Amino acid sequence: MKKNLIIFVALLLVSGTSIFAQTQKIGYVDSQVILNQYPAAIKAQGDLDAITNLWSAQLDSMTTAYQQALADYSKQGNTMPQDQQLAAQQKIATMEQNIMGFRRQKFSQPDGEIYAKQDEIFAPVKKKIYAAIENVAVEEGMKFVFDKSGDILLLYADAAYDITFKVLDRLKRGN
Repeated sequence: MKKNLIIFVALLLVSGTSIFAQTQKIGYVDSQVILNQYPAAIKAQGDLDAITNLWSAQLDSMTTAYQQALADYSKQGNTMPQDQQLAAQQKIATMEQNIMGFRRQKFSQPDGEIYAKQDEIFAPVKKKIYAAIENVAVEEGMKFVFDKSGDILLLYADAAYDITFKVLDRLKRGN
């Protein structure tokens, strides 16, 4: 009797899961493909790269000046009067602090300006991408859409449910 009850419950679960799977349409996108091919995303990444390159160049310039000041002090420090040595040491220390402060202000996680700029630059792009995903999902009658390039683990995906290029096409058409 107990064995028959377990078999009945197992059959009920399998049939219930089967019915659920048949009524729920699921799709997925590869957001990395979209970001690499959608012109607005490519432009946004270019804008972010330009800012990053500018700040990196400023940091490189500051570092070069610091290294030069350090080298000059190493060569001439012993021949300088005490007050000039102290002034040179303070200048070098200030330069080092400025470099660390600039690096922290621009590039530190999660408070660096680069992350705020990334959010600012990509916000309109993400909004368009999410709207296109939603529109394609509604048209296709999908109840769920996953991103296979994100943190969600997708072990198998039937290509029939891949809506990446439909979303990308919609974005490129401007709908």
